[in-house]
Amino acid sequence: MTFFEHLEAFRGLILRCLSSFLLGCIVVGCFFPFFADLLNWPLRHALNGDNSLVQGLVTTSPMGIFSVLMQVCFLGGLAIALPFMLYFTAKFISPGLRKNEIKLLLPGCLCVLGLFAIGAAFSYFYIIPATLSVSISLNKVFGFQLIWSAPMYYGLVVWMTIGIGLCFEFPLVLLVLMYLGIISSTKLKKIRKHMVVAVLIAAGLITPSSDPFSLFAVAAPLYILYELAIFIGARYEARKTKEHQSENQELPWPLVKE
Repeated sequence: MTFFEHLEAFRGLILRCLSSFLLGCIVVGCFFPFFADLLNWPLRHALNGDNSLVQGLVTTSPMGIFSVLMQVCFLGGLAIALPFMLYFTAKFISPGLRKNEIKLLLPGCLCVLGLFAIGAAFSYFYIIPATLSVSISLNKVFGFQLIWSAPMYYGLVVWMTIGIGLCFEFPLVLLVLMYLGIISSTKLKKIRKHMVVAVLIAAGLITPSSDPFSLFAVAAPLYILYELAIFIGARYEARKTKEHQSENQELPWPLVKE
């Protein structure tokens, strides 16, 4: 293929990914009440049946409902389109891969989906309800009445779910870099102290609340995934070193019996 043929194929990839995303947004828009109620689960779980403190979700501007609609459609459209996006991307890059790399393509796509789903579920079912519970408890201690903005609440749920889901992909990125020989597990072990700081900063950027509970609840699994990437990468490097040594091992001499 020429350069312009590759460019045309890449344009087709972008169009297919955008089309799948827009189709997912349309599906979510058609069933908006169901998805909006689904995103209300963390709040209901945090309240635990006590609705006396929070006076429901409100919109504070004439265009507030459109902000809610866009955020819900964005998250739902991304969740629906992600498997199709990975399929289109894998199909696009597969002609340029070697046989051993093609064998890793399907497991790699499954790992991307799995890690994102685990991170999103961890945020949705644990981090967000726990964060809301801490906020509600502190407001209850001080006797404050909560009137939460619907755009702010849905923005919290959407972006924390997406952000933590994407952050759970970073051990896979490290494994790819180790597979390509760009970085080694030894180097990752040496920068552990720096990585602790980087993980805390990333967790602080993901969690909009300022309470330390949410910060460490996000940072802890991210650092565990970092250590897991080092462990898997070290085993892969040891196996490759053993294979290299066996290939370069001298053959016995003489090769034939006298």
